[in-house]
Amino acid sequence: MEKERDMVEPERVAVPGLDQVIGRKFPVLDDGFVRLIDYMGSDESIVQAARVSYGKGTRTVSDDRSLIRYLMRNRHTSPFEMCEVKLHIRIPMDLWRQWIRHRTASVNEYSTRYSIAIDSAKKTLPGQWRLQSEVNRQGSGEALDMDLGEGLSRREAELQALAREVYRERIELGVAREQARKDLPLCTYTEAYWKIDLHNLLHFLALRMDEKAQLEIREYATAIAGEIVRRWVPLTWEAFLDYGLGAMTLSRIEIEVIALMSEGKKEEAVSRLFTSGLLSERDGEIKEGREAGELAEKLARLGLRKPWGKE
Repeated sequence: MEKERDMVEPERVAVPGLDQVIGRKFPVLDDGFVRLIDYMGSDESIVQAARVSYGKGTRTVSDDRSLIRYLMRNRHTSPFEMCEVKLHIRIPMDLWRQWIRHRTASVNEYSTRYSIAIDSAKKTLPGQWRLQSEVNRQGSGEALDMDLGEGLSRREAELQALAREVYRERIELGVAREQARKDLPLCTYTEAYWKIDLHNLLHFLALRMDEKAQLEIREYATAIAGEIVRRWVPLTWEAFLDYGLGAMTLSRIEIEVIALMSEGKKEEAVSRLFTSGLLSERDGEIKEGREAGELAEKLARLGLRKPWGKE
């Protein structure tokens, strides 16, 4: 009898709402997509991992919700690693270079050494060209003038067409694929299978859904979050919105400054910012560093005015 119990197959955790979208392609950009291939675990798996001392069904949904929120709030991450997801993505190579920096995943990418490069490239509409941000060295700002954008889009199309023509010529002449591909532009689409646990996926989403992330990769992150994660682990997603994506952290100095402001001690708050190096003075004007600028944004979220400089 004991031997028979040992041979019983464990029941696979199923999430009906997620099962309905396995294999469905969710479009991103002009020719990209995100597609769910497989998943393991659920909110229940996270709870079971945290409560390893007893089995399934010993707590209510409200208890599970409270525990998941506690785990998220206090950064107990290992239970979230009990869940995994495998995605199939099509993405331009320039965005893939950002994506692949998240090294906590298993990856297998389409190889242009073995196969002909995907005949698709990310195109930019005239109204989609953006100016370089004046405050963020790696980001973009307002849209470029439409007339200038039309010229840029026209030249983009010419460049992409020429690059593809040269690539085809090399392939037709028998040049090795690994060498023929070298001048393909970064706008060329690639595909990959990407498998990652939930803890690290949420970290990816926190960074790539942030307003400071590149707009195009935010679209991929938003598709993963909205079409897959929220269906898969709704309790975890709710907790992540409250304690991760929608939350903010305060440093020791920021807490001290806000405490002084709450007591009406504006001058002391500004003095603390100067002594901590967040503010400096040059030619009689207050200069704020990046950290002070971030504090100003946090104060605005709290409905508070920064105690220094002009509004």
